[in-house]
Amino acid sequence: MSNSRLVALDYIRAISMLGVIGIHTGAYSLSYSAANPHLFALYEIVSRFSVPIFFFVSAFGLFLSQPLNKEFHYPTFMSKRFRTVLLPYLTWSLLYMLHYTWLSGDTTLWQGPLVFKYLLLGLASYQLYFLVILIWFYALMPLWRILAAWLVKNITLGLTSLLLGQIAFNYYSSYILRANFENHYLNLAIEHRMSYLVLHYLFIFLLGAVCAERFSQFQAYLKQKSSQINFCFLLTLAGMLIHYYYLVYYQHYSLESAVNTVHQLSPLGVLYTASAALFWFKIFSGPLPDKTSALLTQFGKHSYVIYLVHPFVMYYLLITLNKISQELTPLTTVFFYLTTLAASFCLSWIIEKISRHLPLLGLLLTGSSPAKTKLTAKL
Repeated sequence: MSNSRLVALDYIRAISMLGVIGIHTGAYSLSYSAANPHLFALYEIVSRFSVPIFFFVSAFGLFLSQPLNKEFHYPTFMSKRFRTVLLPYLTWSLLYMLHYTWLSGDTTLWQGPLVFKYLLLGLASYQLYFLVILIWFYALMPLWRILAAWLVKNITLGLTSLLLGQIAFNYYSSYILRANFENHYLNLAIEHRMSYLVLHYLFIFLLGAVCAERFSQFQAYLKQKSSQINFCFLLTLAGMLIHYYYLVYYQHYSLESAVNTVHQLSPLGVLYTASAALFWFKIFSGPLPDKTSALLTQFGKHSYVIYLVHPFVMYYLLITLNKISQELTPLTTVFFYLTTLAASFCLSWIIEKISRHLPLLGLLLTGSSPAKTKLTAKL
């Protein structure tokens, strides 16, 4: 694997992590009655590709390191993923649950069925559902390899059909399906389907797999179709923003209702995510200014832990702002975002340094020991 490939993937991780923090900042900004709709659009609409593009990067890295023409050993594959993803997921879930119990005194979530529900569905903290979906993608890897092999041989037909199917499925799941059945467990599964159902992100995952399997052709495509990729990215982004502003200003939706309608699983959201994956890979495959490259490298290196720890930072930062009676005005949300990023980065750096002396801690929190840490080892 060449350095350029590693750099492009890691830079995408970095910008996606920045987008995820933006999305969560936007959610907190709604506590202010006069939230700025334009800044909110930056947090919640422009950044909307952030979570699904992680699945693109994950599949790309997996199929680049374990291509279809090489033997695939499922037990070895899952053993490594248990260490790098499942173990940190369980650790951080328990930390968030313990934190909640410590603050509230509520111990009900430790009851057998409930704790199982929390761990199974990623409910311990609002960002952890991503790891649940990723674990399911890993567990079903033999199936994805079969589908990827067919897609590689039928790229145009296969990806077009999969894209249309993805749009149709996501539309039904997002706007039509409701948990109103008589069976309690079926309702529970439907209610939390966004937290575990890999089908919502199947296209972007398999797109990453196909691009990795045909990497030389993919690189050539990025160069040949550079203008078209830029146009599609800007067009789909404009479509997302126009839909958002239409709902806010003409349909009089609340900001929250608007973003719950214009999201990554909407038809435009699926197209925006795919366009963003190609756009950012193209941008990051070329040379960048040295300072930008250095910054993105550090953010990419620490993106995993920043992703895992930033809700803790946001919680205590919000408490601090409340103590000084500072509302989340538009300007304060920018401070909130930057402070969350800086503090989360520092915590990740501290965890990395401590893990050099306590390897077991590093294994539990990050899924790897410092000596084995690589930019490609995470998501």
